[in-house]
Amino acid sequence: MSQERPVRTLNPEVARKIAAGEVIDRPNAIIRELMDNSIDAGATSITVEISGGGIDKIRIIDDGTGMTKDDLTNCARPHATSKIESEVDLMNLSTLGFRGEALASIAAVSRLSIQSGGYKMRASITEDHIIEAAPALKGTIVQAEGLFENFPARRQFLKRPATEGIMCRNTFIEKALARPDLAFRFVADGETKLDLPAGQSQKDRFVMANSYSEGPELFYEFGNSSGGENPEWSFTVVIGEPAVSRTNKKEIFIYANGRRIQEYSLVQAVEYGAQGFFPNGTYPVAAVFAQVRPDLIDFNIHPAKREARFSDISALHHGLSSTIRNFFHQYTYSNFTEDKPADEERPQEFDFTAPVYEKHISYKTSETKAEALSDFRSKYLGIKSGGSSYSGSGTSSGASWNSRASSTSTGSTKALAEAALSAASPTSAAPAKVRYIGPCLGTFLLAEKNNCLYIIDQHAAHERILFDKLMSSQADSARQTLLIPYKIKTESKTQDKQLEKLKDELSRIGFETEHTSDGLWEIKTIPDRWTGTEYELRTLLFVKQVEPKEIIRSIAAMTACKAAVKDGYVLDDITAARLVEEAFTLEDPHCPHGRPIYTVISREKLFELVKRT
Repeated sequence: MSQERPVRTLNPEVARKIAAGEVIDRPNAIIRELMDNSIDAGATSITVEISGGGIDKIRIIDDGTGMTKDDLTNCARPHATSKIESEVDLMNLSTLGFRGEALASIAAVSRLSIQSGGYKMRASITEDHIIEAAPALKGTIVQAEGLFENFPARRQFLKRPATEGIMCRNTFIEKALARPDLAFRFVADGETKLDLPAGQSQKDRFVMANSYSEGPELFYEFGNSSGGENPEWSFTVVIGEPAVSRTNKKEIFIYANGRRIQEYSLVQAVEYGAQGFFPNGTYPVAAVFAQVRPDLIDFNIHPAKREARFSDISALHHGLSSTIRNFFHQYTYSNFTEDKPADEERPQEFDFTAPVYEKHISYKTSETKAEALSDFRSKYLGIKSGGSSYSGSGTSSGASWNSRASSTSTGSTKALAEAALSAASPTSAAPAKVRYIGPCLGTFLLAEKNNCLYIIDQHAAHERILFDKLMSSQADSARQTLLIPYKIKTESKTQDKQLEKLKDELSRIGFETEHTSDGLWEIKTIPDRWTGTEYELRTLLFVKQVEPKEIIRSIAAMTACKAAVKDGYVLDDITAARLVEEAFTLEDPHCPHGRPIYTVISREKLFELVKRT
């Protein structure tokens, strides 16, 4: 180092301010640290009060175990903590706070006082803390005033009090969401902004704390655990139905062991689980509350504990995405059967073991029914017995797949069979419950049912019908042998176990796999409709954690979309009527990309719109 800038040791006050700046950068950071301490102290009720956006004053009152005189004497010293004793404890944390830098950092940048156990402490960074007698109380009151008064360079970067106040409120909500068993109250400039009672359900706390305009009846709470096979994690999910959607992922919250963290992999798991049920370009509003065995997660990698390092997150990712996906399959089926007769079978509770679209009903055909089915395919799906494709839209590859997928009459979905029978005997059929009215605006089909007007998107309806048919034919999907097999090298035993578990399912859909002696996995065959690469397959399996059937699902969705009738395509009345009837028999009234097939306007709503009484 040059003579002009020699190496020197910083004086203690400057060093403390620099260290404090890593932990306390604005008022909401004080709230974050103090609420953690209150929760760790076993409080059942926590009140947060701020003035001037938290710049002027922050006061937190709790009814926890409180502090002794000795605790008050030592608590605001650097690295003073009651949470850990050695580095070994860092790998088995059960508390939100643990490093012992919070109170010392707050004392370095504000006027800190703590009242508890019949004493009050006023912190000083240059001399001994002042301890004096005070009225005894249950719990603790911590107060921080004049943030960055002694640090003008940092104070000038604070935003307006109103903006800082919003960030304080958001941090309060973040902490309150994870503990619906506790009571929380937020007061700003003397006015109570949020009052969250103890004992709420996770769903009610989530909706109430975030002040969503959508009511709690539009949200669902469910959970899953890894069970005896892998007892290392469990989770609870709160998620809005498809009507509750956003254009970004900002309202997908991830919690691990009570802390909100930034974890792209688990946000991605929520996104993949909901894929196909939300309209294109939208994302769910959701919160995941995961519990992970403490020795398998490390929070000591970020000053604000915003990030965590997992020993192996792949199993949790897979469990989360598959549970959400299965929930929405069941949710869609349950909601869609609400207007069906009471004697029809409907699920009484959610079953997380099998997706709804796998529950196809086998259908044995007779000669008459086979003719009807052929007639239906020819007139409606555009597939003739000779193999010609639909002439109005689609590509050659999509059309050929449609022809192969429709070449057998057994294994058809219930919806397709019912529509075929309806087409076979129009004169003897019972009076239709659905009345087709006509086309509208070159895109929609109008129909009347149960005193309601249905506006049906012809492309979305046709796309879903084709998609369901394609998915039901996957067991017989053709495959091609690779001259040079894909070679996938796994990065952990978990990935090996995952591939071993998926081996049979991958083979069923066309990916024949073999674990070689040199530790690699060889993919010897691929589905003849697969257009991806070795890298893309690896990404789907290990990065996106996509299940095998979802790989084919994405291909089927793309093919169905290309082959379905487009906006502006004019259908004849018979074909349009059959399309309408078929739309009402679908188990899932959404296109494969999540858009609803139709919208409904009741008679009462129409009367209201035209001011008719």
